Amino acid sequence: MNKDDIVIKQITELDKLESIKSLQSTISKLENALSQMTQNGTNTTLVKKRLKAVYIGLATLENVWNQNPHHYTQEDLAETRNVITGLFTSIENSYVKSKAGSPQRTLLERRIKALELAVQAIDDLSAK
Repeated sequence: MNKDDIVIKQITELDKLESIKSLQSTISKLENALSQMTQNGTNTTLVKKRLKAVYIGLATLENVWNQNPHHYTQEDLAETRNVITGLFTSIENSYVKSKAGSPQRTLLERRIKALELAVQAIDDLSAK
């Protein structure tokens, strides 16, 4: 057992619930953005890549926490890890600009935590 296994197992049920809800919300936002972009004829490559990564991130958390099976390859997991880690800078920039105590800041805190946990879960699954 490595230290990431310990960290991921010590997450509270509330943290798990908030993280899953956060990733589901992110998926919904990305699906809406994809729909709008498709209607507008805008390039959707980046949004599709992010949407796939968040789906896989959610699946890895559900696998680690609830033993739900997933069908993703090591290559999928590696690509997902890269896409998710690439999101941190823009999310953290938005966080810095958000007002302390605002709903936006809470949402961003939960999104950052959920994505960090997804990366840990991916690392855990990749090590197996």
